[in-house]
Amino acid sequence: MTVQLSSRSPVQLPEISSSDGSLRTFLHGLRGVDEVGAQQRVAALATRSIKTTAKAWAIDTAISMVDLTTLEGADTPGKVRALCAKARRPDPTDATVPAVAAVCVYPDLVATAKQALAGSAVAVASVATAFPSGRADLPIKLADVRDAVTAGADEIDMVIDRGAFLSGHFLQVFEEIVAVKEVCGDAHLKVILETGELATLDNVRRVSWLAMVAGADFIKTSTGKISPAATGPVLLVMLEAVRDFRVATGRQVGVKPAGGIRTTKDAVRQLVLVNETAGDDWLTPEWFRFGASSLLNDLLMQRMKLASGRYSGPDYVTID
Repeated sequence: MTVQLSSRSPVQLPEISSSDGSLRTFLHGLRGVDEVGAQQRVAALATRSIKTTAKAWAIDTAISMVDLTTLEGADTPGKVRALCAKARRPDPTDATVPAVAAVCVYPDLVATAKQALAGSAVAVASVATAFPSGRADLPIKLADVRDAVTAGADEIDMVIDRGAFLSGHFLQVFEEIVAVKEVCGDAHLKVILETGELATLDNVRRVSWLAMVAGADFIKTSTGKISPAATGPVLLVMLEAVRDFRVATGRQVGVKPAGGIRTTKDAVRQLVLVNETAGDDWLTPEWFRFGASSLLNDLLMQRMKLASGRYSGPDYVTID
């Protein structure tokens, strides 16, 4: 497999991953990000007017892309079962509302979620690798992943060691992703970049490529525990990265913004960004997800408003 850099000859991936130096040369050879241009592009796309029919499609599409998430120390089996019921049937009064894409929980609650979602198409996702900090030895991280997969997780959301990346230890980050991917087996791997700690959009582009070259099935903005999280410019850069990666390698990688996505307006703006940057191939739950807990309720309320002409309010949707 080869990757074409902006001003270089094609690079063999086995050579790229042979050392920190070769990875650094590759990553720093990627086209730089015009931060002002990225902000202006996002602002321009945010002004797009979405008409009623398109908005109805966007709301249902966004619902189908939600990874309904609970990642709190107070999580209980009962709370997870209730969340799974909502994932399967977001609006108990309306069977036309699509199910969400997945329920995301801690590893010790995977078995509970798996049982509650049996017979449905809703996947079970689990965070792992010492979420949210990523500060643990590799054997511990791999044991975390193995426990989640053994319990039935269909998807693993791992966190990278941001300290290692920012210190220039690119090979360490690369090899951890490769090792986690191997332990995942048939489970899809989402690699959380924690973009709020990466300082620059150039770093977002570099770590996106690093994760994809290492085998990520998805790249994800954030844990939801750090602010800023899924900002427009960050998502733009990640979408450009997956688009360019597919052109270079022929392999498509998904994108999952997470953290701070609370309203239908947020979600619709991000869908516009997906369509205008990566293309409509990414406008499916297979390739784009929203990591969220409160977003679903707002999507349901806006859907009710479109159908009835009245804003029903939060009392008309179930509590997550």
